[in-house]
Amino acid sequence: MRSTALPLGLALGLLVSAPELTPAWALDTARLPVKSGDFSFNGPFGTYDRAALQRGFQVYKEVCAACHGLDHIAFHNLDEAGGPGFTEPQAKAIAAGYKLPADPNDKGEINDDKGNRLTRPGILADKFPPPFPNEEAARANNSGMLPPDLSMIEKAREGGADYVYSIAYGFNMAPPKGFKVTDGKYYNPYFEGWNIAMPPPLVDNAVTYSDGTKATVAQEAHDVATFLAWASDTKMEERKRMGFAVLIFLVVLSGLLFAAYRKVWADLH
Repeated sequence: MRSTALPLGLALGLLVSAPELTPAWALDTARLPVKSGDFSFNGPFGTYDRAALQRGFQVYKEVCAACHGLDHIAFHNLDEAGGPGFTEPQAKAIAAGYKLPADPNDKGEINDDKGNRLTRPGILADKFPPPFPNEEAARANNSGMLPPDLSMIEKAREGGADYVYSIAYGFNMAPPKGFKVTDGKYYNPYFEGWNIAMPPPLVDNAVTYSDGTKATVAQEAHDVATFLAWASDTKMEERKRMGFAVLIFLVVLSGLLFAAYRKVWADLH
């Protein structure tokens, strides 16, 4: 019987000349380089954009908080210097909008007569409560996956704010021909392997910004990445100011030491 197998060189040539026929196994599914968010806080003199921080908090609260916690942030951080710029009354109102487990009542009870956990309004000293009571509940509500805490996400991921911005924005991109999205997963080329368990979190007008900014997916992604950058480094501006002051001190000290050196050696000669 005559063989119908193609020579190796011809087969490779067909793959090159007809990329639409490239099988999934031939695709390189390493995540794409992150997109630059062009953030105001980049660089040694960068600062947080207060308006973006407040909009980003709104995106987190209305979109992300249903699945992702913010464990390392307390409500009082919202009105502190270097933060989103909320006033103390605004921060108190935000805290009061959350219900946290209450201490036992005067009878030592922690549940009401219907078996529900007693709660109280949040106060400035409280940290943001997690969306689920424990890891098991979190996995049960997310198809077995554990949504990561977002308060340190930009420190934990290579690319920082640009990575978060790219992931949030990358759901809008269509998969290439030959790539099959795994059942129960979603295509995102900025995630390693391109299959991600998180459903697309953002759509146009997912929130209504109080300052009138148009809430496109790109804007929402930029704003929430800005807010999470602050959450992971709430003292960034203070640290940069301190570093700049130290540099000035060192320059002045170096000048004084050099002047003293010249004076000493001038007297000796």
